[in-house]
Amino acid sequence: QLRYYWEDAASVPGGYFQAGTETMVVRMMNAVRPYDFEYLGNSFRLVITPLTDRCYRTLIGAIHLNLGGAPEGPAGTGKTETTKDLAAQLGKAIYVFNCGPEMDYRTIGDIFKGIATAGAWGCFDEFN
Repeated sequence: QLRYYWEDAASVPGGYFQAGTETMVVRMMNAVRPYDFEYLGNSFRLVITPLTDRCYRTLIGAIHLNLGGAPEGPAGTGKTETTKDLAAQLGKAIYVFNCGPEMDYRTIGDIFKGIATAGAWGCFDEFN
């Protein structure tokens, strides 16, 4: 499970903050991630099952290693909702895009420019 701690910024890996300040960090297993303080509204929490917990562990481990994640599986199993809930728990903005055949490389490029500028996560549904 995710745990929240108020720590000295020097202990946060990656050198995000200047020494002598404090910040909130999110920990799970050996992964440490600074909380991003993006207010996303008062939303409902996802029910934590062994599968969602496993997905959380995998994604937060990848994030800790500066990698990304691409959950896969049958339709209707909660991949998008799990990713959205994890982003909300990390205080990170996430934008969900429903992809279709009319999306070309320029559209995808504009989306990537936007989410990179905002420092947000992107979730691409139906990316075939």
